[in-house]
Amino acid sequence: MTQAEPRASRNGIVQTLTRALAAVVNPVTGKDVVAGGQVSDVAVDSSGNATFVFALQRGDPGNLVRQARAAARAVDGVSTVKVNVQLPQSAPSAASSADTAVPAPSAGARPSPRPGRAPAAPPAPSRGLQPGSVPAPTPRPGILAGVRRVVAVSSGKGGVGKSMVATNLAAYAASQGLATGLLDADIYGPNIPTMFGEGRRPSVTGAKGSEMIVPLEAHGVRLMSLGFLLEREQPAIMRGPLIAGILKQFMEQVSWGRLDLMVVDMPPGTGDAQLSLVQTVDLDGALMVTTPQKVATGDVRRGVKMFERVNTRILGIVENMCGFQVPGSTEVIDLFGRGGGEDLARELSVPFLGRIPLDIEVRRAGDAGQPTVVAAPGSPAGISLAAIGGRFLADLKKLPARV
Repeated sequence: MTQAEPRASRNGIVQTLTRALAAVVNPVTGKDVVAGGQVSDVAVDSSGNATFVFALQRGDPGNLVRQARAAARAVDGVSTVKVNVQLPQSAPSAASSADTAVPAPSAGARPSPRPGRAPAAPPAPSRGLQPGSVPAPTPRPGILAGVRRVVAVSSGKGGVGKSMVATNLAAYAASQGLATGLLDADIYGPNIPTMFGEGRRPSVTGAKGSEMIVPLEAHGVRLMSLGFLLEREQPAIMRGPLIAGILKQFMEQVSWGRLDLMVVDMPPGTGDAQLSLVQTVDLDGALMVTTPQKVATGDVRRGVKMFERVNTRILGIVENMCGFQVPGSTEVIDLFGRGGGEDLARELSVPFLGRIPLDIEVRRAGDAGQPTVVAAPGSPAGISLAAIGGRFLADLKKLPARV
């Protein structure tokens, strides 16, 4: 075979790939993403690794890049797909800082020219880090292949009950007959071992060089946390790259088996763990937890915007610590206010899944190492958590399968 023959073959795959991408229509513009100029630099190398640049526009639906990636994966001759996402480059004003994405290394940079590349406009001069530039969400194919749904539970700030919601969501799903796993990605504050009353060390199985960690199980939920691997008072002192490595290891080197649902308990904020997760695995979406007051909802708003910037669906907002009933009376005191989470959901046009009252049973259950839906299902918080879990699982069933 001459050198020109494989090049011609790659050119043919590029043309087929471009036609497949042209079948993806942007519902906002009514044009396909190729004719609309959103897709460029389509390329396929000799191993079938496809790359292209996707320029997102303001107002584009969050799943548009995922649709393009799915169309590319379906092309014969394509083995892997990497999408370099370019976000709108117009920097927001200082008054709208909540809508500003975190600057990051030039993940949206165009690949160097090589044979098989479709014609494209000349690249704009590089200006280094740009507002709105985030690592392109290019999850590794096949990771967590035995897991049907992967959902992140996140918050903008700490102390709002994120881990409590993740714990009860996983326990409720398990009680409904779903094979459920809970990955504790809160590396600096791994509370899942305490909330499930589990302090054993996980075992390791497999031959040397291909060992797999066996997750622990409590209340019907398979668990993995850095807290299982550290001494009780040992702090996790590490930088971002180590966090990314641990998350990758927890997804690739843990024997999760077949799961209907994996819940990922994220650390607060919009940092390394969040970006590493969306770059490693295709998420079905993120559930945001907040308390009613503005100092919490403002941070959650930033968290929502971060997930939107990396094309991750927001599955809903939960308002926690809302209303405390004075013992022995019918008086309810809104210590942290009321309605902030619901107002935020309405503002951002995302589902509001419900509110959880301040309830001493939550503290008792957590300290005893039991989810509230298991230890106190008839308590006000237990009833609310079960209702939120039911709505969440019903909404999850309506989503398309993970690509």
